[in-house]
Amino acid sequence: MLERSAAFARAFVKWLAVAAVTGAAGGLVGSAFYLSVAKATELRDGAPYLLYFLPLAGLAIAFFYRATHMESEGTSAVIGSIRSGEGVPLVLVPVIFISTALTHLCGGSAGREGAALQIGGGVGFAAGRLFRLDEKELRMATLCGMSALFSALFGTPLTAAVFALEVVSVGQLYYSGLVPCLASALTAYGITGLFGIAPTRFSIPFVALSADGLWRVAVLAVLCALVSILFCVTMHKSAHFAEKYIPNAYLRAAAGGVIIIALTLLLGTTDYNGAGVGVITAALERGEARPEAFLLKLVFTAVTLASGYRGGEVVPAFFIGSTFGCAAGALLGLDPGFAAGIGLVAVFCGAVNCPVASMFLSVELFGSGEILYFALACCVSYMLSGYTGLYSSQKIMYSKLRPEFIDINAK
Repeated sequence: MLERSAAFARAFVKWLAVAAVTGAAGGLVGSAFYLSVAKATELRDGAPYLLYFLPLAGLAIAFFYRATHMESEGTSAVIGSIRSGEGVPLVLVPVIFISTALTHLCGGSAGREGAALQIGGGVGFAAGRLFRLDEKELRMATLCGMSALFSALFGTPLTAAVFALEVVSVGQLYYSGLVPCLASALTAYGITGLFGIAPTRFSIPFVALSADGLWRVAVLAVLCALVSILFCVTMHKSAHFAEKYIPNAYLRAAAGGVIIIALTLLLGTTDYNGAGVGVITAALERGEARPEAFLLKLVFTAVTLASGYRGGEVVPAFFIGSTFGCAAGALLGLDPGFAAGIGLVAVFCGAVNCPVASMFLSVELFGSGEILYFALACCVSYMLSGYTGLYSSQKIMYSKLRPEFIDINAK
């Protein structure tokens, strides 16, 4: 018994050490990344002409990836590498860092979590090598890095830890990773506080729990599941279409940049460039969103990422979910701001197939008021979104229809 207790104590201390180093490194890199993207957005807002440099930024990004042989590396590749035991190249960290900052600086429509997961994977794998971990433990260290960067960028450590564990193999959550991933996420979260980076929080109105409110939220969740399917299919199909018809990466980036410029001038607004946090905030806190906003953001994001620009899909999913929920919820008789919150969480859940992380996300973003509404929305959206997902290397281990092991990739 004493030997077993000592073994658990050694493992506990070892993983705390790995998590502390990974979280500290992730917090520093994540803080630098967050501040760089924020500064890029600030510069673009103050100098709208930077939009016209988007094609040149695309050419630079294509060159970076071609020169470093990172063309095939992305969030799906990082998720796949965790399962296969392959390493995440550390050179990916500066490449995705610079490329994402350029995308935001010049007005591409993208998020930042895709870069965070890729950077985090590289940082975590490097930390694991530093501690001379074996192949299976290296996978856990990679997950710690992903948790750290996600936590650093969004200020949601609990969501970050569970998301990293849940997103790789849906239906199989390795509880042995809870301590290291949460410790890494908390460390990174603490580091960002030293740089004055405030966590992402929104103030939304809450609706008292009632049978009437539950059925309205359930209907909205069904619609959000359909929107998440549309989002995932559009992202996959647009990337395939762009690579098929414009195989040259430089031409593809230039063409995508020109299309984004044309769309921006046609609409006469920059609401759909960059991450669009201002629009998300308006939908959540003021209940204001144009009914077509979610479709326009979908188009902008699909063109941007299919053309080779870098960033992520989660913040665009937040934009699409919150604006759709705001507009559709008002038609269902729900408070627009509250419905925007439901929409944000439900579309995110349907797109990434992570219901538990999505429930925690609602608490960390909005508070714990009437969590049952958000839990219901997550459950409905998860089931009805089918086997679609943003990350094609993600494994769906168990059927959504019956208690059956299926082990298939998200589509």
